[in-house]
Amino acid sequence: MSPSSDQRVAEFYAQTYDESVPDWPGEIEFYKGLATEVRRKGEGLLEIACGTGRVAIRLAQDGTHTVGLDLSSKMLEVAREKSKGVAGISWVEADMCAFDLGEAFGLVIIPGHAFQNLNTPQEQVACLECIFRHLEPGGQLVVHLDHQNVENIAWLGSLVGGKGGVFDPAEQFQHARTGHQIRTFRAWDYKPATQTAICITSWEAISSDGQVVDRWQTDPVRLHCVFRFEMEHLLGRVGFFIDEVYGDFFKNPLDDKSSNMIWVAHRPGYSG
Repeated sequence: MSPSSDQRVAEFYAQTYDESVPDWPGEIEFYKGLATEVRRKGEGLLEIACGTGRVAIRLAQDGTHTVGLDLSSKMLEVAREKSKGVAGISWVEADMCAFDLGEAFGLVIIPGHAFQNLNTPQEQVACLECIFRHLEPGGQLVVHLDHQNVENIAWLGSLVGGKGGVFDPAEQFQHARTGHQIRTFRAWDYKPATQTAICITSWEAISSDGQVVDRWQTDPVRLHCVFRFEMEHLLGRVGFFIDEVYGDFFKNPLDDKSSNMIWVAHRPGYSG
């Protein structure tokens, strides 16, 4: 894919992200609850891989000093446009594995499975070490991950068994700027030796008369499938203390049927 087509796909993805990615049940209220305590202490909040500001903007609207960090300039363009008039929010273009913001936060969050874009232990540790340095003593970290439950493992196994690489229909939504209906297709593959799920996404824009008027397709995106005790070891290696691991945003415990893992950990030290 040429640099120009890369930019075209990045721009389309940023423009349509809010239409194609809904909130998880209970997600925003979960983060708002933690942000309330951050405001009480007079501390700030950092969102890693903030994208278009889907989460960060709503937390800032409640009065929480918020910084959103993302590597995608196109995503941040959308976030800046959406947050015009919102006080106490700023945006930083940076790598989640190598950033230095010159301030510390009472809460750092990584929503939407974004941590799974890190595919090696070196990348994972580098990210967590950056976060650790940016937390106040006693400050908390929340990492939202996909949970590899029995159904998900069976699906991943089917990809290895010969069903990988085939495009299947996914979500449909309306492009807010053009009004076109967008049809999404995804082709998945899985590499068990590295716990890597590989996804190619394709979109078609459909006009009012049913004609395909445009197409976009990503390069392969590699996502690491994180298992429970792997994450526990990663957090401990960096120096975090684990507070909770939930199976959903309603604070139910993680169990065999949970489709998500929500990790809550903190940097040791006093924070009054």
